[in-house]
Amino acid sequence: MIRIGIDLGGTKIEGIALALDGEELLRKRVSTPAGDYRGTLKAIGELVKNIESELGEQGTVGICTPGAISPATGMLKNSNSVCMNGKPAHEDLEALLQREIRITNDANCFALSEATDGAAKDVSVVFGVIVGTGTGAGIVVNGHVLIGPNAIAGEWGHNPMPWPKNDGIFKELPGPECYCGKHGCIETFLSGPGLSRDHEMTTGRVLSAEQIAEHVEQGDPHAEESLQRYEDRMARGLAQVINILDPDVIVLGGGMGNIRRLYDRVPKLWGQYVFSDHVSTKLVAPKYGDSSGVRGAAWLWNE
Repeated sequence: MIRIGIDLGGTKIEGIALALDGEELLRKRVSTPAGDYRGTLKAIGELVKNIESELGEQGTVGICTPGAISPATGMLKNSNSVCMNGKPAHEDLEALLQREIRITNDANCFALSEATDGAAKDVSVVFGVIVGTGTGAGIVVNGHVLIGPNAIAGEWGHNPMPWPKNDGIFKELPGPECYCGKHGCIETFLSGPGLSRDHEMTTGRVLSAEQIAEHVEQGDPHAEESLQRYEDRMARGLAQVINILDPDVIVLGGGMGNIRRLYDRVPKLWGQYVFSDHVSTKLVAPKYGDSSGVRGAAWLWNE
């Protein structure tokens, strides 16, 4: 039986069909009906139907979505497709597709994809990080996504920055205000906007994270200082994860994962914060990148 994965995004819905060995059989995209819950469900249903019709075979269906299904209410929460929030998306999709489906958030799907046949294949414990406009992660243990009773396993971005430093212009205490209502969350430092904010606070110049990385390549000393602060903060944030979870591999995805030097510099820094005389954990780039979400959704049926 084929494995169908659906990645529900704010502007597009992507579908993929995988063979049991991971071979990609088909990929399709449609636009997400903006602000239309029922329209979004219909678009997903039609996408699944078209994939199955073209391949001539019915498949299992996994859904990747920002946000999570609340264990308390069964409703979707924290989705950037805000029309989906507070709705019984899981239940309604099962009724529409007339079969059991599996649904989880994009970070979990990213981690599962990379743990199944990606950059962290065949290891026991994987921490899959997505760092872009926000900061999230998923945890896979022996091929299974760890969800947790509160459906928040892996939400490291909403813990405070460990070992905070209060020297220099950009002080880490109490830290920037986070949209969650607290101050100093890891996300406020490690997201792309967090790096941009740090650079603006220390130099007065407004640059995106991508532009800062470009300026580093051009030899800009101020951009270099900003990126070095960022690398130390990422090392501290991930050291805390290593101290708690002790993963074999950390896969770094999202836009910030495109800064290649992080894979070399951050592991050289995190040893001073990890409670061990040696750190074997590897920091690696994803094999499938932006496709990991939709592939991970398909692999939800291989757990």
